[in-house]
Amino acid sequence: MAWAFRRIHTPVARDALVLEVGSGGNPYPRSNVLLDAYESTRERHWVPLTSDRPTVLGFVENLPFKDKSFDYVIASHVLEHSSDPEKFIAELQRVAKAGYIEVPDAFLERINPYKDHRLEITLREGVLHITKKKNWVHDADVVALYEPRVKGQLTRLLVPKRPFEFHVRYYWSGTISYVVTNPEVDASWRPPANDRAPARPGALAAFKEASRSFLRNCLSQRARNQRLDVRPFLRCTRCHGGLAQHDASHMICTDCKAEYPVRSGLFVMNEASAAG
Repeated sequence: MAWAFRRIHTPVARDALVLEVGSGGNPYPRSNVLLDAYESTRERHWVPLTSDRPTVLGFVENLPFKDKSFDYVIASHVLEHSSDPEKFIAELQRVAKAGYIEVPDAFLERINPYKDHRLEITLREGVLHITKKKNWVHDADVVALYEPRVKGQLTRLLVPKRPFEFHVRYYWSGTISYVVTNPEVDASWRPPANDRAPARPGALAAFKEASRSFLRNCLSQRARNQRLDVRPFLRCTRCHGGLAQHDASHMICTDCKAEYPVRSGLFVMNEASAAG
């Protein structure tokens, strides 16, 4: 219960403007603006993107927002997907005054790796220690020893009962204290293919999603979010110039004239075809 209710706790004032990056299909209730890299991706197990408040498509390593646009930024289970943690963290600090980072702990990642996770991260004496993975499996021998008997016990029994022990939860203000232990490593490798089709949600999954949606509506600043105009906070990802509304379906950079689609209410800031 404590693990589930952690998402309700966001230590900000009521009038604070909160951005969530990598918001996916279950954003934090307190987030006012959402950003995700893709409308659909296996990295969140094909869970549909939730866009029940202002939503932008873009990459954290090159955020399409002006400096210090937000009071707070939430990055929950997204940093570990980045191949460039230095840029990722620099962008969080650029657009927000404070924030929260949550990731699987490096120990869990080492023995139970995910195909799309490129980093191992742990917290030591208030400093994030980040290790770039050379491949999705860091230590194949350890994984081979772990999977046959231990994996089921750990992931189904121990982790659900002691989730705080297997995750990093890091609050920051002003600056993020971190060190990359192996900056020379290239973590931009291609993840292994996954040919499995996304499973159709069963009745229990549908009930859980309906419950999450109900709680988000009850706990979020829904009226404020519906009035919020995200356009004044946006900037060009190419030249960092300001944006203006070109027509109903496009934004345009006032400096380099790059164009960005507005599609089904989403501000699309990550498409290479967006150049004018």
